[in-house]
Amino acid sequence: MKTTSTHNRFSMLALLVLSGVLVLSSFWVLEVMRRTGEQDGPVQKRFDPDYFVENFTYLKLSRAGGRYNLAGKRLEHNPVDDTHLVQSPVVNSYSDDKPPVKATAQRAIVSSDNSQVHLYDDVKVDRPAAADSKDFHVRSEYLLVLPNEDIVKTHKPVEITVGRSVLRGTGMLANNITRQLQLASSVRATFAPPERGR
Repeated sequence: MKTTSTHNRFSMLALLVLSGVLVLSSFWVLEVMRRTGEQDGPVQKRFDPDYFVENFTYLKLSRAGGRYNLAGKRLEHNPVDDTHLVQSPVVNSYSDDKPPVKATAQRAIVSSDNSQVHLYDDVKVDRPAAADSKDFHVRSEYLLVLPNEDIVKTHKPVEITVGRSVLRGTGMLANNITRQLQLASSVRATFAPPERGR
């Protein structure tokens, strides 16, 4: 009887020791795997869009009192930097006392807070004539639109047409509120003669 009891205790003790060894070895394996993962470097960030919208229109009111809408064929959200990539963007800016401004491009990147719209490739800005201003057109390969300030600017070459006059230069700042236009460098101008009767 004592032999059976001692044998049972020994078996239980052996089973307990074996269980403890298995648990400790499991923790050891997990720790080794964790450290190996840390040595491999940080986990790679996701670069593919986490959502997209097709044929969209987005409306926003600006601090300057105007409003603008952004439309496009496709909008993709980049989770890495919280920006939006837009294919075939169209930006319209409206104000009660100024003519509307329309900007188009092949693609755009919109900042996470919607305060900057970067337009790329075959960028065009058009504003029709008004009672106190001639029609206005800008052509460039890149423009930065700041909707809250109603400003368009670039560091790239631009071609600007005001009425029948043409300005070319590198670097531009156009303020739609004050109607001021600045060209930074390499400025060339072709001014059309005044129309008869004016």
